[in-house]
Amino acid sequence: MSVFSLEVKESNPVTSQTVDELCSLWGVAINDEEKKDYETLLAVFHDSADAMMKLPEYSPTVDLDRFPRQHVRLPNPEKNTLGAWAWKCEIIDQRGPNGDLSGKSVALKDNIAVKNVPMLMGTDMVKGYVPAIDATVVTRILEAGGRITGKAVCENLCHSATSSSAATGPVHNPYAKGYSSGGSSSGSGALVANHDVDLALGADQGGSVRVPAGWCGIYGLKPTFGLIPYTGCGSNEPTNDHLGPMSRTVLDNALLLQAIAGNDNIDDRSFATPSPSRIPRYHTRLLEIPNPTDLAGVRIGVLSEAFTQPALDSRVVECVRSAIAEFIRLGAIVEDVSIPMHTHGASIWTAVSKVGGYLAKQNLAFGRRGHAMNDLANLFTPLTQSSWDAAYVSTKNIYLNGAYAVKHFPSLLGHATNLSRQLRDAYDVALENYDVLVLPNLPYIATSNFDKEDKPLEKIRKQVGLTGNTASFNQSGHPVLAMPIGMLEIQEGPLKGSGVKLPVSMQVVGKWWGEERVYKVAYAWEKACNWKSR
Repeated sequence: MSVFSLEVKESNPVTSQTVDELCSLWGVAINDEEKKDYETLLAVFHDSADAMMKLPEYSPTVDLDRFPRQHVRLPNPEKNTLGAWAWKCEIIDQRGPNGDLSGKSVALKDNIAVKNVPMLMGTDMVKGYVPAIDATVVTRILEAGGRITGKAVCENLCHSATSSSAATGPVHNPYAKGYSSGGSSSGSGALVANHDVDLALGADQGGSVRVPAGWCGIYGLKPTFGLIPYTGCGSNEPTNDHLGPMSRTVLDNALLLQAIAGNDNIDDRSFATPSPSRIPRYHTRLLEIPNPTDLAGVRIGVLSEAFTQPALDSRVVECVRSAIAEFIRLGAIVEDVSIPMHTHGASIWTAVSKVGGYLAKQNLAFGRRGHAMNDLANLFTPLTQSSWDAAYVSTKNIYLNGAYAVKHFPSLLGHATNLSRQLRDAYDVALENYDVLVLPNLPYIATSNFDKEDKPLEKIRKQVGLTGNTASFNQSGHPVLAMPIGMLEIQEGPLKGSGVKLPVSMQVVGKWWGEERVYKVAYAWEKACNWKSR
């Protein structure tokens, strides 16, 4: 440890009582003859910290001349029939659209920072936040010629997998009003499925891209951990954080990925990722496949344990099995593969997300390199009764779970982190023999939205078991594409017995950095099958 001065300012507030109060936190004491020395050391630290906090905050500049924020406004309720828009705007490169995304409209999940555009994050727990920066992905979308048309509603602090928790109201499923579009990237999924935008960007911390993709009948990719830099995005727990493209086709999904992927040399999640210039041209390579429906020689493992999740609707199992059979027709070698660790994946994710999420909300995360969104983090501390009262049930649960674990299971986070490596290794062993793994995405079709007056357990009940097959891959870091494969009739809620159908989804899992192979397998199926007629 280095100490750069022993001089203490006269205004310094540290006393021997301060030292005693700190020691009491741990139930220890310092000898009286040494206490004055430690008081001096603590006082020196206070002066250093106080001086540093008076330095101006650093925020990277945003080129507002090239990318001006235009027509920033609340959505017109008459044009926001699904409740999916959080904020509207128009942002486009003034040099003219020139790039992979030219002519494409894009919506951003409302935890992605856009300078001078309010960021609601689906909550009333904190209010009035307007980012001072653009997320890395925002700049990349604009530089690639994309037109950002607004912010899509996200669930309350990204803490719900259904779409009734946002403070702005429920987001409706495009196929059935009154039913969930999934979460937490609820607005992103609904807007793409409803053809309100060409593409959307979501964030996936336990399935939050793949759940709305599955329930809205679109494609949603959770890429390899770090492939898309997370700089400038609201985080729940850093090891779970992923941004992911959402689209109506595999080709468009690949197009958005190739425009935004690559290390930005800021976000430590992306440090192992190649630079943007070395990222594969995912979209281009799909178009170059001579016979895209030919999967001869491709080995596909069907993850056995994923079919034993307790919440699985037998109709979903049948639909997924039928979809997998199509791979055989296309020439693939398809075999069942057992990965027992998959059954522990959700528990591993729970330990990390609850404890890590609590520490992050307390602004207690450490050991990170990147851009800290201090202006956002400071809104959560100190926790007040009014902010607590405004918090969603899942948010309160994270605080309670996290605080309990810190006191009663202090090694839980570290233990779960090590087990997440075991989980990754288990998938990797299976992927040594297979090009991809396939499994059900969600255990049941979209449920009806809950009422905001429902009790906490009633709100949570709508999503019990929902992410049992998605969350583990956030901890393992593997790329996973959710893809639509069929439709099933509603058997719950106000449209029960109406004959209205909702989408069913399957996941395709690849090796780390194996997005190309994932896309190839999904593209073959998409070209050969019409999911809406299945």
